[in-house]
Amino acid sequence: MSAELYWLAFTVLMTALFPVPYVLNRIARRGLMATMANPSPDDPPLAPWAERGRRAHANAVENLVLFAPLAIAVHVMQRGDALTAGACALYFVSRLLHYVIYVAGLPVLRTLAYAGGLVAVVLLAARVLGWL
Repeated sequence: MSAELYWLAFTVLMTALFPVPYVLNRIARRGLMATMANPSPDDPPLAPWAERGRRAHANAVENLVLFAPLAIAVHVMQRGDALTAGACALYFVSRLLHYVIYVAGLPVLRTLAYAGGLVAVVLLAARVLGWL
């Protein structure tokens, strides 16, 4: 397995696990059956940290759409090397930090973590396009 696919698999797994904390908060606030039912306008809101976690998860999914095809393209095109492996690792770490920082409610650091993921995507795109 290439380093790019390795980091992609871990990133997908991490993104899949991001809902766990806010779903647990939803269960604590609404109960198990209400959580599994269709949402209602009368449902109590999530805790502020859990709502931030829900938004951070949505952001992670939106950005995974950018990262995944580029990581796969690097692998398929056999253009992977230390730079692309590092970019994929940077993306993973940046997205993990983004989630944790977002949940903690630290706006400036959240933006910096987001920027790390963006740098990784740009590096991968540059490699796919033959610019690096």
